[in-house]
Amino acid sequence: MKAQGLLPHHYRLIGWLLFVPSAILGLAARYADFSFEFLSFSFTKAPGSEGSFFDKLLWELMGGGTFMNNNYNAVNFTDEVAAIGIIIGLLFVAFSKEKVEDEMISRLRLESLQWAVYINYIVLGVLIILVHGGLFLEVMVYNMFTVLLMFIIRFRLAIRRNERTVLMAL
Repeated sequence: MKAQGLLPHHYRLIGWLLFVPSAILGLAARYADFSFEFLSFSFTKAPGSEGSFFDKLLWELMGGGTFMNNNYNAVNFTDEVAAIGIIIGLLFVAFSKEKVEDEMISRLRLESLQWAVYINYIVLGVLIILVHGGLFLEVMVYNMFTVLLMFIIRFRLAIRRNERTVLMAL
């Protein structure tokens, strides 16, 4: 059976190499106020006709005039870069082919994905009821990654359990 929509097997290693440093960067940016200066952009006034397209777009995305009135005229993209790295890394790990991709692996993959989605939304539903205020934003930030993380954990465990079952049968 030909697996459709899956990445080549070597993307799993690329995914881990992207996920781990991105996760460390994200945690450092969130909890240790770490940021890369080269990812900082600031405005002292609205970009005029001499401003680049990126400056004008960034100005509009950040609210234009209200952005300046709040004395919040700088933005750092360290946490955004970390989040994109985490998401791409997890996608590479989750959706790369196994060395042997057969019907059993496809079934385990589907069951693991279904289980991860169910559990994620059950936990999210409980947290929506229990968590309020600013902490809820924190919950939603982590929720971006939990479906993929739970899928990867469940899929790896299912494959390991399947391999043990096959070895015991021999």
